[in-house]
Amino acid sequence: MEQEQRQLVKKYLDLVLRRKKIIISFLFIAVVVGLGLYLRSPKVYQCMALIKYQRQRINPTQMSPDDIRSRTREVVATVSQQITSRTSLEAMIKEFDLYPEQRMALPMEDVVDVMRDKHIDISPDRGDIFKVSYQGSDPKKVLRITNALAAKFIEENLRYREERASETSAYVQDELSMAKESIDKKEAVMRDYKLKYYNEMPDQRQTNMNRLNALQVQLQSNQDSMQDLERTKILIQEQITLRKDMLAQAARQFSNADADVIDSQILSAEGELDGMRARLKELLTRYTAKHPEVRRLKKQIKKLEEEQNQEVVSADAGSETPGQADGQARNRHGDPQLEQMMMQLKDIQIQIKRLRKNRNKINSQIEQYKQWIEATPVREAEWAALTRDYEQLHNHYQLLVARNLEAESAENLEKRQKGSQFKIIDPAHLPEKPFKPDFKKIMLVAIGLGLGLGGGIAFALDVFDTSFKEPEDLENYLGLSLGCAIPLISTPQELKRQKIITYLWTAIFVIAGLAICGLFIYFWRKGMIVL
Repeated sequence: MEQEQRQLVKKYLDLVLRRKKIIISFLFIAVVVGLGLYLRSPKVYQCMALIKYQRQRINPTQMSPDDIRSRTREVVATVSQQITSRTSLEAMIKEFDLYPEQRMALPMEDVVDVMRDKHIDISPDRGDIFKVSYQGSDPKKVLRITNALAAKFIEENLRYREERASETSAYVQDELSMAKESIDKKEAVMRDYKLKYYNEMPDQRQTNMNRLNALQVQLQSNQDSMQDLERTKILIQEQITLRKDMLAQAARQFSNADADVIDSQILSAEGELDGMRARLKELLTRYTAKHPEVRRLKKQIKKLEEEQNQEVVSADAGSETPGQADGQARNRHGDPQLEQMMMQLKDIQIQIKRLRKNRNKINSQIEQYKQWIEATPVREAEWAALTRDYEQLHNHYQLLVARNLEAESAENLEKRQKGSQFKIIDPAHLPEKPFKPDFKKIMLVAIGLGLGLGGGIAFALDVFDTSFKEPEDLENYLGLSLGCAIPLISTPQELKRQKIITYLWTAIFVIAGLAICGLFIYFWRKGMIVL
């Protein structure tokens, strides 16, 4: 197996050595063609700038254009679209006088597409850093355009963030105004309803119940007071009647002797006093000693006792003058006690009238509170239907108030340029060598193609050559074994001719190689070849 591999390797080496002229010739041709292609290809320079997306140090709010959830790639993609828009690129093309030939042959839209798709590259590098590059034939313009693109990132980002913050703030303010208008209308309806049915509202139910109970207690007290006054009124009326009868009887007996008058008065006074005492005992069986009627009757009894004692003293003292007797008779007929009872009766009637008026007022209030209490379930249902969506409106309004404050804070932050922004960490530099074409790559490809093409043609010529080159080939073809092999014996003339041909080809190859090297050196010194 190793012997076969060795023979195969020897076979290919012999093939290369036999066809070396073809292989070297194609190699030189390919190198020259590669050099020509390199020289004819336009030089394309590339500049690259590194930009970092620096997040804002102040904690962002929900209304900030760069909240915590946003990512660098999303922001870069958004700003990149603005920078590579037709308006932006068209202004840049006119400013730097780019693509004059294409602008004459193509519409501006196609020229912008060429610049955007083929010459501008915006791609992430690592982390929050990304690169911006531009390709062109003029290295100075390439440098200026790359730096202009990098600067536009900062400018467009600030403008975009400020516009977005302003739009967000304006939108939130409009929403807040509409929400405030809705909630004001709702609150106005609720206020009017509550003012109209304030006493019938559910939260007033317990107060109404307490007030109703108090009015019922007050009504009962009023009725008790009226009953007591009615009983007192009857007693006073009986006393007045009794007093009048007593005074009438005393007036009839006044014409008798003074002694008889005095005695009858004393007896009458004693009878009246006994009646009052009996009445007092009767009242004490029903009322306490602090009852107004009991106290009043006690005062009358005490007064009568004092008058009786005074009359007895006057009778024992002796006679009186007729003028004094007539004065006493008139005084008895005037009867201050009767006048006092009449005034008492009048006061009681006034009190009864006032209590009746007060009772009617209390009854009216009780009916009013009953109506309010009975209407409470209806008002409760109506109020629930009226305020069903108020809570949602209020929560929405509070949320918009908070968002409005956040939006104003974010807008102020962007106006002061304290938000996230792009920062150029490595500006573009003047390119020293072209980005395209790559001399080394073209030469390597040319050498590979030359060697491949030369080797392929040599192998093809060997395949189509039917002559026998090895003894084994002849044995395999004839099916016979060879006894011996005679090597090629050249004459001196043939050897000399072969040497001349060899020297000639060697000189040709050397001259061609030196010429190619000279071309490389010449174009390199001229600056047409950049390694």
